[in-house]
Amino acid sequence: MALLPVVYSTVHLILTEHQSATTLDLVGEQVWRGALFLADFILHHPEIFQDAHVLEVASGVGLTSVVTAMLAKQVIVTDVDRGDILDLINRNIKRNADLLKAELMVKEVDFFNHATIDDIQDIKNNVSVLLAADVIYHDQLTDAFFDTILRLMSDPPNKTLYVALEKRYVFTQEDMDTVAPCYEHFLQCLEWLRSQNLSHIDWTLQELPTNFEQYFTYERTRHLVLWKIQATLK
Repeated sequence: MALLPVVYSTVHLILTEHQSATTLDLVGEQVWRGALFLADFILHHPEIFQDAHVLEVASGVGLTSVVTAMLAKQVIVTDVDRGDILDLINRNIKRNADLLKAELMVKEVDFFNHATIDDIQDIKNNVSVLLAADVIYHDQLTDAFFDTILRLMSDPPNKTLYVALEKRYVFTQEDMDTVAPCYEHFLQCLEWLRSQNLSHIDWTLQELPTNFEQYFTYERTRHLVLWKIQATLK
């Protein structure tokens, strides 16, 4: 797949191998709108990512990490080791090597396996920015995602997480209305995170404006949202 973001006056061609359809357990092999939306944000705010140490969770095909690596000093690209996903990320990094500035590392982080977080402890010490896109599509996964984020953001230095996602609406007989239950659960988990009584962390949660420039070609719907979560250590 060829994607053409225009950065200032320069056109870059980013190549990604991906699947157009998969089973539910391999959805990371597709490119989702949330990843393109987050990539737009990164390109619009290069000052946040310039020379930063960045970690992306649930990276999927690695598109957002590739865009970040055009600016950052180091990018740790992570996902669950299932199917072809980690090899697919490595292939997409190689496809775009001529564009990349950052050192990249591909590692497993499984939200349901805390040992995978422990395994990257030594290499995440300098991480100050975390990324996640379209990781919210069922409640059990959302709970595990927030537990993982709590673990990743509890150590120095201060960290900022950017989460991009698309509200997915369904009609339920219980509500007799069209609702976005997974997004509502996400909001509840944000409050859970804020309520964690950790003596060494102050949490700041903010929904960001979404009117930043669009660089990639996709349908940007009003259901795309972006959250900024900051952990400031006392």
